[in-house]
Amino acid sequence: MTHLPNLILDLGLILGAAGITTLIFKKLKQPLVLGYIIAGLLVGPHVAIFPTIHEIENIQIWAEIGVIFLLFSLGLEFSFKKLVKVGGASSIMALVEVVVMLLLGYLSGKLLGWSTMDSIFLGGILSISSTTIIIRAFEELGVKSQRFAGLVFGVLIVEDLVAILLMVLLSTLAVSQQFAGSEMLSAVLKLGFFLVVWFLAGIFLIPTFLRKASKLMNDETLLIVSLALCLLMVILAAQVGFSPALGAFIMGSILAETTKAEKIEHLVMSVKDLFGAIFFVSVGILINPETIITYAGPIAIITIVTLVGKAVSITAGGLMAGQGLKTSVQSGMSVSQIGEFSFIIATLGLTLKVTSDFLYPVAVAVSAITTFTTPYMIQLSTPLYKFLEGILPEKWKRSLDEYSSGAQAINTTSDWKVVLRSYVVNLVLYSVIIIAIVLLAARYLNPFITENVINGQYGDIVTTTITLIFMAPFLWAFAVYHPQKEALGRLWANRNYRSLLIFIEFIRIGLSILFIGFLLNQFFPVQVSIVVGLVIIGVLAVISKRIQKFYIRIEQRFMMNLNAREIKAASKMHHTLTPWDVHLTSFDVTHESVVVGRSLLELQVREKYGVNIAVIERGDRTIMAPTRQELIFPGDRIYVFGSDEQIEKFRQFVQSEADLQVERDRAEDVKLQQLVISETSPLLGITIRESGVRERTKGLIVGIERKGQRILNPESDFRFQVNDIIWIVGSPWRIRALEAVNSSMAS
Repeated sequence: MTHLPNLILDLGLILGAAGITTLIFKKLKQPLVLGYIIAGLLVGPHVAIFPTIHEIENIQIWAEIGVIFLLFSLGLEFSFKKLVKVGGASSIMALVEVVVMLLLGYLSGKLLGWSTMDSIFLGGILSISSTTIIIRAFEELGVKSQRFAGLVFGVLIVEDLVAILLMVLLSTLAVSQQFAGSEMLSAVLKLGFFLVVWFLAGIFLIPTFLRKASKLMNDETLLIVSLALCLLMVILAAQVGFSPALGAFIMGSILAETTKAEKIEHLVMSVKDLFGAIFFVSVGILINPETIITYAGPIAIITIVTLVGKAVSITAGGLMAGQGLKTSVQSGMSVSQIGEFSFIIATLGLTLKVTSDFLYPVAVAVSAITTFTTPYMIQLSTPLYKFLEGILPEKWKRSLDEYSSGAQAINTTSDWKVVLRSYVVNLVLYSVIIIAIVLLAARYLNPFITENVINGQYGDIVTTTITLIFMAPFLWAFAVYHPQKEALGRLWANRNYRSLLIFIEFIRIGLSILFIGFLLNQFFPVQVSIVVGLVIIGVLAVISKRIQKFYIRIEQRFMMNLNAREIKAASKMHHTLTPWDVHLTSFDVTHESVVVGRSLLELQVREKYGVNIAVIERGDRTIMAPTRQELIFPGDRIYVFGSDEQIEKFRQFVQSEADLQVERDRAEDVKLQQLVISETSPLLGITIRESGVRERTKGLIVGIERKGQRILNPESDFRFQVNDIIWIVGSPWRIRALEAVNSSMAS
């Protein structure tokens, strides 16, 4: 009889048990993750009823591979653009939750008498919710389209990034075994530096490589190349001191920006499912039922802390972000569980040998309980909101409504804000690129040249020359390039700002000189560096135009790769509609546009221009098939469907400015404020159209409260009555002026 290696026997046992339990859990409509964990428990060494695996160490290696592919797949779904689009509300909610749960987890561990390291890792385990379980629950309950679900998805995206940061910080803490602020700061800066370098280099190189090789790739080769890129980044991350999972996540997020993202995600799905199943089964293998029984009390306490702490922290974060009581409560009740990342953090503690053996099964038990409770928590969110609304004092509810309304302010972006933001972004990006080029030259290029090409001082000169060639376009962009020329020109036109702008330019040039000195100091004495540095600056000034052309080519290639996925989607839309000579395109609505503040009914775009407005993007909200009562606001992106001639006429109309006196030298805040109609108000008894509120306040009436009823976006023929509360979006000082007239008439 042929002898089979134990690894194959163990793998067959694991997958067999996983297959049976997942079928049962599928029938019971329960999360498959729990089925995998129970399968691992049954074939593990602590349960003797069923056959037991032979070599746990080999299974742990397979489990580590599972973590890598889980994080790679998560990165493919992540995309840095999604993080950028996440609203401020979701970010605030996620950060409040993470901070609160880190603190509650640490305090719970200390109160239970656990060690400091166990308590810290418990905080990390409790701070991250389960994306898989929440999405599954939303689908089963049919609430994915509700407003709070969008906020929760934003929270999960932020949590994913925070989890990566937590893994780095916990690894650093585990190695140092102390709260060293300098080491923590160093770890965060190091993480930020490598994230920027990897992302910029990856977006510049990988999409180009995939595009050039696309004719040579079928499904098989694309899968192999994708997995190879994933494992190469895993090796690179391990080489610089980060976890392999981080490298997998970064490569997934880079590939998520390419035109092959959906294809890669589809191809990797089976690999991820296989190794992910092995990982979750390995989680169950490590569970000792006796440990769970022994720690039943702590498990119950930690479960309650998780359910209550997450619900309260997310709800509080939602209220702080001005999301209203109902939305905040629904969001808080939806994320009250722990899942995949919690297992990975718990595994990290075991791998580093800094946590106790009981912490892992405790975390798994809490995850299992909170997974079962998730659907019920979501269903209880509406009754809980109604209960809270019933017991809260009217004064508190009014304050919450006013705060929520005030948080919806729309702030116009000043020229200073635009210019300074571009300077800060350039400072960070180009500094990271230049430092990375210098470090690569000093550590790898110079040793190679001096050992294989030319040694001694001439080798240093050759290295410096090659490095300067690579640095030149980024030095030029750092010191000279102005990405926001229009805003900068308007500021320069104001003589009061010129001295400050000149000062900023000197700072940029000075920092560029320091970067050149940083390079030269790697190979030459300080005195030589200063003299040579001045000569280099002179040479760069002479060939500035050539450098500019080269930099622009680099930037265009990067932006093309970054936006390739969207460009391809748009081109597909265009080609499928070609027979009708129509296509879908988008316009950004400026603050001065003639369409601002007007409804689609007023604009009559279909009647006048023959086009249809299909979609309106407003911040992180997408309005599909907007109704004729929908208003257009500054900053909206409107998607228009029509022929070339029709769209061109509509574009000219949208981009024409309203005939209003716009104060260009001062940025006005646009806020939501209220006005009460008194018995002697000049607005009493007249319609919205007759009142001239739009012309007098440069604002819009977006809502009216009458006898406890709320009317959203009232028609222009609506007549005002006594005690009506009018909600106006407009310039605060103009609304106050109208309110003063109203008050004086009343007195």
